[in-house]
Amino acid sequence: AAMGVALPRHIPRHWLHSAIPLAVFALLLVYLWARNLRTGESRPWGPKASPQILTALSRLPLSGCGSGTQSCIAEGPPPFQSGPLEGPELKEPQCLGPQGMLGRMMRPFHASLNPEGDVELSQYLAGWRELVRFLTPLGSIFAFATSEASAKVTALEALVHGPEAAHYTSLGTMVAWERPEIAPPPTAEASGSVTMLLLHRALRWSQLCLHRVATGMLGGPDAGVQCSDAYGTALAPHHPWLVRQAAHLAFLAFPSRGRLLELMCPGARETEARAALARAAGTLEDVYKRTQGLLAERGLLELA
Repeated sequence: AAMGVALPRHIPRHWLHSAIPLAVFALLLVYLWARNLRTGESRPWGPKASPQILTALSRLPLSGCGSGTQSCIAEGPPPFQSGPLEGPELKEPQCLGPQGMLGRMMRPFHASLNPEGDVELSQYLAGWRELVRFLTPLGSIFAFATSEASAKVTALEALVHGPEAAHYTSLGTMVAWERPEIAPPPTAEASGSVTMLLLHRALRWSQLCLHRVATGMLGGPDAGVQCSDAYGTALAPHHPWLVRQAAHLAFLAFPSRGRLLELMCPGARETEARAALARAAGTLEDVYKRTQGLLAERGLLELA
């Protein structure tokens, strides 16, 4: 079994996989109930990379993922490119095209990085909308994370298009207007800066998970373990115990690497899908690094 405990013979194995989502849902309900009361209101399966895939991936400008603000993508040209994928046998799959899932997600995120060194909020949020659309069908853990992110995107969009829209064109103008480091907001919902910080942390988890799915090596941890580790790096330190336990259970039912690659880049060979996903993770990494620097300059990384 996934947790190293032998199942009794009379309990069919498929029962465990059916029970995991129910257990996750139950834990989340308990957490939400406790929060309202307080405020008054891995599976080791899936294909492994072949030597040919590892050789092709070694030609991509990638480095290992670290924790904190360390880059997962080596310095070099921007990962969003209109040209073909690098490598003698790689071609650009449809998922990177204008109508492809990865292409639709990468374009607005790339466009959010303006030449002045700021982050354009309208493009950033458009990228998040596409990221939510991309991740939701991939499994229960993605669906839960994206539902939370979608609510935060909606809240920030209300500010970007609201009566004070002139102050919410970019991350820099928003922080200059709200000045949260001087006058902390009474609630998280009242602050675009807090909402942006929460989305920023979720973007880090998405980027780390996608990068590790793309670059997992032969004989290494499976995708569920790698994305669970990414959760532990980016989000778990900011979540209460019940949410962390629910996430741990959800990762036990995580799809295999091969299945994820099929869903993320349909119709592509594994080599092409891995390379495309690595480029998408590189775009998210660039946005993360820009946002991290701007928030760190203003001392806002611990705002919430």
